[in-house]
Amino acid sequence: MNTVPVFKPLIESEEIAASTESLRMGWLGMGSYVGEFERALAKFCEAEDHHVVAVSTGHAALHLALLLAGVGPGDEVITPAFNNIADLQAILATGAQPVFCDIKDDSLCVDVDRAEELVGPRTRAVIPMDYATMLCDHDTVAAFAERHGLRVIHDAAHSLGSRYRGRMIGSFSEMCMFSFDPVKIITCIDGGVLIVRTEQQLRNLHEMRLIGMGQPPKTMYRNERAWTYDVNQLGFRYHMANLHAAIGLAQLAKLPDIIKTRRATCQRYNERFAGIAGLGVPATDFEGVAPFLYYVRVSSDRRDALREHLRERGVDTGIHWQPGHWFSLFQETRRGDLSVTERVGHEIVTLPLHSFMHEHDEESVVNAVLSFFDR
Repeated sequence: MNTVPVFKPLIESEEIAASTESLRMGWLGMGSYVGEFERALAKFCEAEDHHVVAVSTGHAALHLALLLAGVGPGDEVITPAFNNIADLQAILATGAQPVFCDIKDDSLCVDVDRAEELVGPRTRAVIPMDYATMLCDHDTVAAFAERHGLRVIHDAAHSLGSRYRGRMIGSFSEMCMFSFDPVKIITCIDGGVLIVRTEQQLRNLHEMRLIGMGQPPKTMYRNERAWTYDVNQLGFRYHMANLHAAIGLAQLAKLPDIIKTRRATCQRYNERFAGIAGLGVPATDFEGVAPFLYYVRVSSDRRDALREHLRERGVDTGIHWQPGHWFSLFQETRRGDLSVTERVGHEIVTLPLHSFMHEHDEESVVNAVLSFFDR
């Protein structure tokens, strides 16, 4: 039996051709394709008045953003407990500590009212995260941060191509990161981006992503190296490779069509699952949203049975995510009331969602879910 996977990367002739051309060029480090990718992404995100810096992973982008925000040992960063472990590890990498906040039941994004209760003398930043097909209330987050003098790092790993109140994600945040890992809506095989506002932030990022070397990016974007340079700050091996950027460019060219197909699949899922007692679906019509993953919610005492039922019918499922306070590493982490997070963590199930999803795969998913509730 062929299994319908949760994720399925869209790798076609364009990506293979881009990879081949990049390898034939022979410039395997950071080079011309990286510069092209940054410019193309800035245009797509309508963020040409901002600065786009490509890095090796989304985690690297988060780590650098926290350092730019001045987060360090002894500081605290408010973030949802319902979050990817990359955010939590990035906070720890600076010497700071996460503070776990609850989420809203309808959006599964940070509950700013609960965040208000968590601000303390060591709080330096907040990381709001868009989830799956849902967007944070970013205006409310911005107002909250301004009241308390906090920096905002927007985790948009799930929302590339979405719009918030008419504004493209990436075009309005103080700092905004994207991820292009193997399962994201578009992939660079691995990669990330941080979008910032100021020239000083840009200069710092260019050095920090390249182990501190003050080597001009314009030189490397010509597939050349400067053999003399200065080093005046801490740096990391966080730059994006030319090969990965070439694949990203091929993917980015398809993104409008990718979004349309994923949105259509999510809309059909919601239509087919509407009215099923005991099954919760995303509370959105998906308009203006570029869906990364599609989730449902089912009572905790039925979740394992649903996943096993789907597995037996060739449909893979996932769990995104286990809340951070469930992990051994974060047992002592400061937190507020996490009632919604606790409930969602036991109910959430990720169903397969692919770009240009085959009709047969889509029907397999729908029929498997329906048959569980028809039993």
